[in-house]
Amino acid sequence: MTLPTVTSRVDDLLARMTLEERIGQITQVDRTAITPEEVAEYAIGSVLSGGGGNPEPNTPTAWRAMVDSYVEASRRSRLGVPLLYGTDAVHGHNNVVGATIFPHNIGLGAAGDPALVRAIGRATAIETAATGARWTFAPTVAVPQDPRWGRTYEGYGQDPALVARLGTALVDGLQGDAEVIDVLACAKHFIADGATTYGTTGGAQWVEWWQRSYSIPNWRIDQGDARIDEATLRSVHLPAYHEVVGRGVGSVMASYSSWNGVKVHGHRWLLTELLKGELGFEGFVVSDYVAVDQLSPDYREAVVTALEAGVDMVMVPFDHTRFRETVREVVLAGELSEERLNDAVRRILRVKDAMGLLDGQEPALPHPSVLGASDHRALARRAALAGAVLLADAHDVLPLTGTPNVLLAGAAADDVGLACGGWTIEWSGRRGAITPGRTLADGLRDHLGGSLAVTGATAEDLSPLDQMAAEVGVVTVHEEPYAEGMGDTATLVLDAAQQALVARVAEVVDRVILVVYAGRPLVLGPALDHADAVVVAWLPGSEADGLADLLVGAAPFRGRLPVDWPAADPAPDAGPPQDQAPRWRRGHAHGVAG
Repeated sequence: MTLPTVTSRVDDLLARMTLEERIGQITQVDRTAITPEEVAEYAIGSVLSGGGGNPEPNTPTAWRAMVDSYVEASRRSRLGVPLLYGTDAVHGHNNVVGATIFPHNIGLGAAGDPALVRAIGRATAIETAATGARWTFAPTVAVPQDPRWGRTYEGYGQDPALVARLGTALVDGLQGDAEVIDVLACAKHFIADGATTYGTTGGAQWVEWWQRSYSIPNWRIDQGDARIDEATLRSVHLPAYHEVVGRGVGSVMASYSSWNGVKVHGHRWLLTELLKGELGFEGFVVSDYVAVDQLSPDYREAVVTALEAGVDMVMVPFDHTRFRETVREVVLAGELSEERLNDAVRRILRVKDAMGLLDGQEPALPHPSVLGASDHRALARRAALAGAVLLADAHDVLPLTGTPNVLLAGAAADDVGLACGGWTIEWSGRRGAITPGRTLADGLRDHLGGSLAVTGATAEDLSPLDQMAAEVGVVTVHEEPYAEGMGDTATLVLDAAQQALVARVAEVVDRVILVVYAGRPLVLGPALDHADAVVVAWLPGSEADGLADLLVGAAPFRGRLPVDWPAADPAPDAGPPQDQAPRWRRGHAHGVAG
């Protein structure tokens, strides 16, 4: 669909707005920092739940009550303009316990199926709308160049054409085919966030929130500087935005990162001339979390710079009073033109109009009981199966047909949290039964019954293997869950404890099948030498039992690598690993024809 032209309804509403009401429309506040009463008083345009911004208890019905309280309050403002409630539903409605958790995007990139991604978008839209929220900050259409980046799993892969196909498919699924947008999509993070150079991240040390973040030395790539020329920007990182804009995506989120030393949030050529002008984007640009504050230690200057550059809605997210008062001051002082403010408000109202919010024609919302619906879980299971890639099978150990005894080891084999990864219930995710789901162990039990021994052996405890023996060992290795810069890493090498687990299993079985749970390629080291077959499951989500179908031959492997798989760890001062000869190239899939 495409955004409709600006209606007289939008222009009439804008003309009746006071300065304070227009400022309210461009203000987005974290729900922990504002009450419904304040939303009504200040005509706030948007509220969001940041990663892990969940109600207590974290249930679908509690979510619906929370969101409804803010939406209903916005209708009590003087002009009654409903707000947009935003959330990071990036692989399903992933903050809600009981929601269907789909594979992260890198796994969907391996599947390479636009119809599958569109169906996931529809399911996500249904579950998100059922909690009252009608805006998700997805899809990520980054083109990750360095797998050391903690957001690698948020991207579909390294092929710009693939990213464009799957990104537009998700937009189609989320926003729907009707004249009224179902759930607003948000393409992010504009632009070239996947090209940032290792070691260029620098926190805005004048911002207390960032001081706390950067006290942890993980950030090395995320929010860094993309040191690339315009030709590379256009050929690698722009095509997906060109496609999603053409498809009618209603919002775009600016990137924390910089392009050749200039922060994107303050880059007028990128946001206004390229995105809005050349690409013809008619929706609105939203900032990222506290990102505007990074532009200058002078908050007034930071706000003016961002808004003049082309940011339309500011994710404040905490001190909305300071933001609103600052915008009022700079408009009255002539530092920010009313024309630019009105353009931002008009863009936001245009999208709200396209969602049916200004004429009372918004679609009826599904009931919260739809979260985790059986057909959605079946779709997630199919997606987990479709994205797994068989990297190697040196001795035709797969499928596991006629095998009398199979030993299963590794923490991820029976852990929903490890299968889901970051952005699941909490910002960075965590181990354990964090939400209902099924695991690889569940799937193998279904298929193999008594011939399967789930050992409980993990990298932390090898002792369950002391009295074990089997023909085949299935060993899962994994990354701990992470999000954003917390996942930036200096090394892609599988840790020594998990290497030891693989080696120990190899001592008590005849053949080893290695199953990798990760948001990016890992350098497997000696574990690769012990493995007869290697499967990368990526981060398969809440229905990881589907992986068992592949191992037993009930379904064929179809996934292909969407990224190059490095052969060795790069030096800290080196370029991305794909500058070296990879172990397996993008497109690789053992035994898959075509």
